[in-house]
Amino acid sequence: MGTPTQRRTKASARRRASHFAIKKQALVKCSNCGQALLPHRACSKCGYFKGKKTVK
Repeated sequence: MGTPTQRRTKASARRRASHFAIKKQALVKCSNCGQALLPHRACSKCGYFKGKKTVK
């Protein structure tokens, strides 16, 4: 593996590291039972997704 030829400036390093922050997850309510869940996922409580029963 090669070694870095030039040192990264503090500004460049911080600009690159700005994307490492933990982002808050967006939660939505299940349309069937009202349980909070991640978007685009089937409800773990009732098994519904987009108004249809998908999980037994």
